Amino acid sequence: MQMVEIRDLKIDIESQSLVDIKYLPITKTTVLVGQSGSGKSLTLKAILGLLPSQLSYTLDIKAPFRLERGKSLSFVPQNPFTALSPLTRISQQFFASKERVREFFDMLSLDWRLFYEFPPNLSGGQLQRVVLATALINRPKLLLLDEPTTALDSALREEMITLLLKLQERLGFYMLFVTHEINLAAKLGDYMVVLKDGRVVEEGSVETIISQPKEKYTQELIAANFANREFRK
Repeated sequence: MQMVEIRDLKIDIESQSLVDIKYLPITKTTVLVGQSGSGKSLTLKAILGLLPSQLSYTLDIKAPFRLERGKSLSFVPQNPFTALSPLTRISQQFFASKERVREFFDMLSLDWRLFYEFPPNLSGGQLQRVVLATALINRPKLLLLDEPTTALDSALREEMITLLLKLQERLGFYMLFVTHEINLAAKLGDYMVVLKDGRVVEEGSVETIISQPKEKYTQELIAANFANREFRK
């Protein structure tokens, strides 16, 4: 499987550098980890072309397909409760035929009756699956996810990771998954990039970084994430 390559990504504000990434490979699943404020979300927004106007940026993207937001490139935001209009029925927030939406509802194990509901009537887990369906409805080649499990409890996080892997196997998309939770990265990704203050401090296979982290920053992230006994099993 070929990679998507992000090169020479620079984000500045008034000549102050916020992100400076020379190279970010997106393999089948690349996990971008780092503490809050490390530049993870800014990186995703730059790839999507959604940075605020006061920020200037440059980047070079090489991909084995044409990147086009809403078609080959799609996005799942952090909070499912703000991703959809609360005053509009779910049925009116899909830009696809009812038959195609139903296919994705079945794929994501969503009750079809939810199609006619308003978003506030759905649970967090249901709403996250609906948001995921809206992101995948056009069968994108690259899916960007910004901390998509933050609003979910531990059981639903596990379900979401399992679901993402199944969907990826079925639909064949690349994933760039942003998280500060390395325990999730261990279950989801095959390649990890560690970001600190907008710079890459460590990268490599997920297994290698978790078992043999070189940087103190990475070691501290891992220690914080695996402090809970649940993740030592």
